[in-house]
Amino acid sequence: MASRQGAKPAKKSCDVSLACSAALREVPGAVPFRVFVVCRPRKECRSVKIVQLTPGTGSFFCGSCVRDNALVTALRRLGHDALSVPLYLPHLVDEADASSGAPLFFGGVNVYLQQHLGLFRKTPAWIDRLFDARALLGLAAKRAGMTSMQEVGAMTVSMLRGEAGNQAKELEKLVAWLAEEKPDVVCLSNALLAGMARRIRRDAKAPVVCTLQGEDYFLDGMPEPHRGEAWALLRERAAEIDAFIPVSRYYGEVMTRRLGLDAGRVRPVWNGIALDGYAPAEQAPDPPAVGFLARLNPLKGLETLVEAFILLRRSGRAGPVRLRVAGSMTKEDAVYVRAQRRCLAAAGLAGDAEFLPNLDRAGKLAFLRSLSVLSVPATYGESFGLYVIESLASGVPVVQPRCAAFPELIEATGGGILVEPGDPKALAEGLEAMLLDPARARAMGEKGREAVRDLFIVDRMAYEVAGVLEDVRGRAPGGGSSSKGGAS
Repeated sequence: MASRQGAKPAKKSCDVSLACSAALREVPGAVPFRVFVVCRPRKECRSVKIVQLTPGTGSFFCGSCVRDNALVTALRRLGHDALSVPLYLPHLVDEADASSGAPLFFGGVNVYLQQHLGLFRKTPAWIDRLFDARALLGLAAKRAGMTSMQEVGAMTVSMLRGEAGNQAKELEKLVAWLAEEKPDVVCLSNALLAGMARRIRRDAKAPVVCTLQGEDYFLDGMPEPHRGEAWALLRERAAEIDAFIPVSRYYGEVMTRRLGLDAGRVRPVWNGIALDGYAPAEQAPDPPAVGFLARLNPLKGLETLVEAFILLRRSGRAGPVRLRVAGSMTKEDAVYVRAQRRCLAAAGLAGDAEFLPNLDRAGKLAFLRSLSVLSVPATYGESFGLYVIESLASGVPVVQPRCAAFPELIEATGGGILVEPGDPKALAEGLEAMLLDPARARAMGEKGREAVRDLFIVDRMAYEVAGVLEDVRGRAPGGGSSSKGGAS
């Protein structure tokens, strides 16, 4: 694998910095990240050659894609030879694309055809390449949301079967490429890709590390018999993963229990963001604004926030507060969004709510600065909630349900309050408390912003992920390629 564009000469870590990393993981807020830079180098640290496999969406911003893209970019800054490789569809990210120049595997059109028609499981490579054309994948991306959950379930089961699934031919292509590239470690973006691990470890001779981020609600949403089959296959395939990196301690505990994992293979690392552009507003918004920033679908609880906003306005105590809603929206999501607009119109508040779907990065940053408080009242079991960190990075406090990863984030940052999950009245009261005490809200926003700067920056995430990858490479028998000198 050629040296990745943008990689810098390797920096070196030390025993003290590794101890600091462990302390940060165990005691949120105890030690700021910037302590790492004063440590003396450790000569034996080496670069890790990393391939990150991440499914793309092709048509809308996906939190996992953005997170993995930022991670690979930060790993390069630490001196590692890292490449993001798209699966299914091209990546759509709001920063420089870390998969630029990389081949795409498991092209979405080929995966679909091989699932439904046995003929396409045997077609020659030149035909497969035609179906992997970017223009055709772009058309497929626009129709991706039209696939039924029955179809999604069957395809998920097939992918988890790996070499025994309908997409075995695509796995052969990926493994052959990896065998030539000789990475030290292969990283899977989520556990739904676990069917690839056996062949990667055997033929590419590289250990496999898997991020855990939201797989449970996806699998639980599939119809039977696919739901039960998928969970059984995932438990089996999990034994072939060298280490798991859940994005929160909460989610690590959930998946450790559901997959029957031993604790030694589970290494939680909080998500991090690049802070460039995140800044508090120079003046508080007037009138005040309640914001929502997440995928515009039922899972994120937008209807709960709409109901809470209606209650908030009816009480009148917080004044003429406005509702501002932003996030990724597909054609299928638009039906749901129209229903929320109708609710607001029926309450006479259509003119007090604004919907801003599919903002680019600059638009998102400006949107965050326009808010007084943010709430994304998801109750399905959010594995992390990157929007919480983005809001706090802009000095905007949050009101979140007391469930899933949110208590962990609020405890670590002090940047918001928790309310009863799924209760519009409790949410309205929490939002009102913030709006009626702007000094307290500002203090929470500033405290949260400081915590994000210390605990939730992308370089810190990359540093800790690199530590896991170094450990896995070091103990994997017959692992990846020979190591190179230098690194984090």
